[in-house]
Amino acid sequence: MRAGVRIGVDVGKVRIGIARSDFHGILATPVETVPRGDGDLERILAIAAEVDAIELIVGLPLSLAGTATASTDDATGFAARLAGRTALEVRLVDERLTTVSAQAALRSSGRSSRQSRSVIDQVAAVIIVQHALDFERSTGTPPGEIAHPDEGHDHG
Repeated sequence: MRAGVRIGVDVGKVRIGIARSDFHGILATPVETVPRGDGDLERILAIAAEVDAIELIVGLPLSLAGTATASTDDATGFAARLAGRTALEVRLVDERLTTVSAQAALRSSGRSSRQSRSVIDQVAAVIIVQHALDFERSTGTPPGEIAHPDEGHDHG
């Protein structure tokens, strides 16, 4: 298991959930929700710099069958733009059901959907990072695939 903080990124159309791992890659915790749009890449990279992150892990939303969707293209394009702005590795990791899991976890803790909107993206990002950490711990290899600046489609 590599040492170092990982930043988890849950890309949504309106908001981007950000989470981080601890230095030893054991636990993921929520950081903040970044509004999607002007300045979003800069804010994510500023968070990564603040915690001296070793990589960024972007959730890759696939359909339940494992095929690409419009959201997949959006996340891939976002990861490519992020990769073009940093020397850090940007990894795309399968995030199927993370938002559903996050909603269920918040519901079971007694929060309504309306109360949860501001944190749901952070919780989804926590699940993305935790999944990536667990994968690396069990296999000994870094999770997902590396995003390259020239990949993906630019959807804004």
